[in-house]
This record gives sequence, C-alpha cells and structure tokens, in this order.
Amino acid sequence: MDDRSDAQHIGADHQLTSPRPWYRERWVLWTSLLLLLLVVVIVIVVIHENNVKAAAAKHALAAVKPSVTATVVTAYKGNIGVYLDAIGTVTPVYTASITAEVTGVLTDVHYTEGQIVKKGDALIEIDPRPYQAQLMQAEGTLERDTNLLAEAQMDMERYRTAWARNGINKQLLDDQEKIVLQDQGTVKNDQGTVDYDKVELGFCHITAPISGRMGLRLVDPGNVVQSGQSTVLVVITQEQPITVIFTLAEDSLGQVQAQMKKLHTLPVEALNDTQTKQIAKGKLMTINNQINTTTGTVLLRAQFDNKDGALFPNQFVNTRLLVNTLNGVTLVPSGAIQHNGQVSFVYLISNGAASIRNVTTGVTDGGLTAVEGINPGDVVATSSFEKLQNGSKVVVAKQAPATNAPAGNTP
Repeated sequence: MDDRSDAQHIGADHQLTSPRPWYRERWVLWTSLLLLLLVVVIVIVVIHENNVKAAAAKHALAAVKPSVTATVVTAYKGNIGVYLDAIGTVTPVYTASITAEVTGVLTDVHYTEGQIVKKGDALIEIDPRPYQAQLMQAEGTLERDTNLLAEAQMDMERYRTAWARNGINKQLLDDQEKIVLQDQGTVKNDQGTVDYDKVELGFCHITAPISGRMGLRLVDPGNVVQSGQSTVLVVITQEQPITVIFTLAEDSLGQVQAQMKKLHTLPVEALNDTQTKQIAKGKLMTINNQINTTTGTVLLRAQFDNKDGALFPNQFVNTRLLVNTLNGVTLVPSGAIQHNGQVSFVYLISNGAASIRNVTTGVTDGGLTAVEGINPGDVVATSSFEKLQNGSKVVVAKQAPATNAPAGNTP
C-alpha cells in the first residue's frame, strides 16, 4: 500500500511541474498588444477631438470678436523739404567795445542799461576844457604863422619886381622864395596840430558807432578815464539784423554748395531748444573757407532780420537748413508708420478690413514722412495699433487730417 501511494504522489507532482503549452503564452502576448494598441487609438482619438473642439471654439470666438475702432488718414501726393539740422550760436553782426581815446574826468553818462540806441547817439562825456584850451592855443599859433607867411609872400613879390628892374641881386630873391616855402611848411604843421586837437576834443564826446543794444554801465561820472588802456567803457551789440553761426558735417558740404551755386542763398530756420517752436526765419549768407580738421565740420553763417528781438546774442538755438525740396512724393503722418525690426509697415484699410503693407520711408518733416509702397488715396490707420492684425475688421472712428502739411500740399 505504501509503494502504491508513493507512486501516486510522484505522478501528481510530475503533472504539476510540467511546462505550459506554447500556444497559451502567444495568446497572452497578442492580447496585451491589442489592448495597448486600443489604448493608443483611444488617446489619439481623444486628442484629435479636443483639437477639433478647440479650433472650433477659437473660430467661433474669432467669428464673434468685435471689430477694432481706429482713426485713419488718406495718403496724398505733395512736396516735402530736405533739411540739415545743427546747433548754432546767435552772433551779432557788429559788437563795439568802446574805450577812452583821451584822458580826463568822466562828466556824464547819457545812456541807460539795455537801451536801444542809434548810430550817432550821445553816450559818454569827458571833461573837454583842457582840450578846448589846447585847441585854442594851436589855433593862435596857426594864425600867427599864417600872417608871417603872408608877410614873406609880400616881400617876395617886391623882390621879384625889383629884380625885374635890375634893382637887387638875384640871390636876395632866391633867399626870399625859400623863406616863403619855410613859412608854408610851418603853417601846414600848425594846421595839422589844430586838426589833431579838434580830433582829441571830439573824443571827449563819445557817440554810438553803431545801432544796437547797450550793455551794463561799466563807469560812473566822476571817474578818471585813461587813454591807451584796454578798460572798456561800454559795449554795444547790433541785434537787427543778427546772425547765427552753426556747424555742419563736411559730408553735407557738397549738397549745400551745389544749392548755393543755383540759388545763391538757402532758407534757414531757428528753433527753440526742444525743436518744437520756430523762433525766426533767415537765409544762409556764407560758408567758411576751411574745414575744421579736428571735428570734421565747417562753419556757416545765416542772417535773420530779428525785428521782434527773439534772437539774443550768444543764445544757443537749433537750426534747420533747407537744402532741397522733393516734389510729388506720397506723404503720410509719421505716426502711421510702424516698425518691426528693420521693416517699416502701415495698416492699409480697405473694405472695412486691415492689411499689413510694407513701406520704404524717406524724408521726415513736420510730422509727415515720404513713403514708397503705397499710393496717394490709400487709407492707413493712425491708432489702435495694439489691437490691429492682418485681416482685422475695422470701424473708422474719424478721418484724421494730415496735420503739419507743408505749404501748398493738400490731402
């Protein structure tokens, strides 16, 4: 019984440890792959449906997105100036620093500080009495020597008559003629002394050599002024007309000279320090005769009437020199031009929609810019750039005028 039981147990153990059939392992593998493939398909389908729904939602949102409200302006054909900008210094045409030509006591000052005087107006008086006495003395000497000359001339005429009758020796006549010549030289010297003393007497009455504005009073009555010294008694600066000296780069000299040869002069504007207000209008007078090799610039002088006194000596101003005028170009407000890196573009408005149009910019003046890439009559946006896109629907708020257009240009 024991042997049989052991055999049965051995047979049972053998059945439990025997290998599984091969077809069962393959069935498990294929089932796993099919399940994995099914999961992948399901994920792809779900993602696709989500994308479709998102696109549809985005399209629906775009369909109901409100239009952009913007102001617009119409590009037009016109003229625009080509300017060269520079910084200049207001410089008087004439500046007179008056010093004393004679020594004496200053007796009177006729001007007030900042007064506008005309040429010949009285300014300062120096005590003239010493010079009047000196002139009188010189005139007395001249009068005496003039009479001595007249006496010598009468004697010479008597000697000539006597010599003609053989009444005297020829030597006496010759000597008398030389005496007359000596007296003539003495009289001429006396006359020069009188003229010099008159000039010195005139220096006691100082008048304005030019018309202009008086500076601060530098001397007072009672002071003694000395001739031959550099002490300035008063300074006068001419303000009407007045000039502005400014510099330009030597690279710009060629086009300025070319225009000067054709027109002989060029318009120049003087602007304030922020270049927002025109102070005065003038014209270019001359170009300096050499270039500064240190800075590579050349000096130019422009003249202004300055009738309103807006330009003041030594004032710094911004200058704009008109060197050329471009005719028949397409103009738009500078604010309508947008930039994307090196590319300039505008939003062209047509049939209620915006489209991006690349342009090439040129000269800018007075808030206007010359452009290429659009035509006169095209409508461009001037606001709401942060909302505009290519294809955006646009509602025009108003037709903005092309402000600051140059004279003669009509949108």
